[in-house]
Amino acid sequence: MPDRLRTGIEVLDRKLDGGIPAGSIVALTAEPASQAELFLYELTATRGTLYLSLDRTGDAVTHSIREAETRTGDPTVRDVAGEAPLDSATKLVGALPERSNLIVDPLDVLERQEPARFRNFMNELQNHIYNTGSLALLHCLDGRHVPELRDTTEHMADIVFQLETRIKGDQIENRLAIPKFRGGIALNEVIKLELSEEVAIDTSRDIA
Repeated sequence: MPDRLRTGIEVLDRKLDGGIPAGSIVALTAEPASQAELFLYELTATRGTLYLSLDRTGDAVTHSIREAETRTGDPTVRDVAGEAPLDSATKLVGALPERSNLIVDPLDVLERQEPARFRNFMNELQNHIYNTGSLALLHCLDGRHVPELRDTTEHMADIVFQLETRIKGDQIENRLAIPKFRGGIALNEVIKLELSEEVAIDTSRDIA
């Protein structure tokens, strides 16, 4: 069995035979109004984490992590601003140490850059994550204006998490599908989650 890195989310780690294979890139697609940030915050508790923020300030992200009700770590947060976000992100990724987490939140800003340069970034990211035995989680907003390069992201990612949030009556439902798991077995089932203070299994029954 390949070396696995825990995600910090117990339900996922159990279903994925202990976690994500070291050296993997995970693309997490979710609606902007969802609680997908809980996935990012809980990952910071597992090991040293570099958190690249592409829209919010580093101070805002740090404050959100510290105020979160779930278990978190103390990540290094860097906001990637300016006219050349791909160059800035590439430099920061190149300094990622062995056996670390990398979070890019959201990836959309980079996906809207020049296609050839974005593909180069993804290839360099893949090489560095693999060579350091690390784990990268790319937060991909699945909103009203999805970047054209999203197909490229999902193709190059090793694993794809698709989080769907919908309102059903007076309840908010969150369902996680894992349609792609390169080098492993994708889950055939959709996991119903409860996203409140932490990521947990939703044990309530579906009523038609």
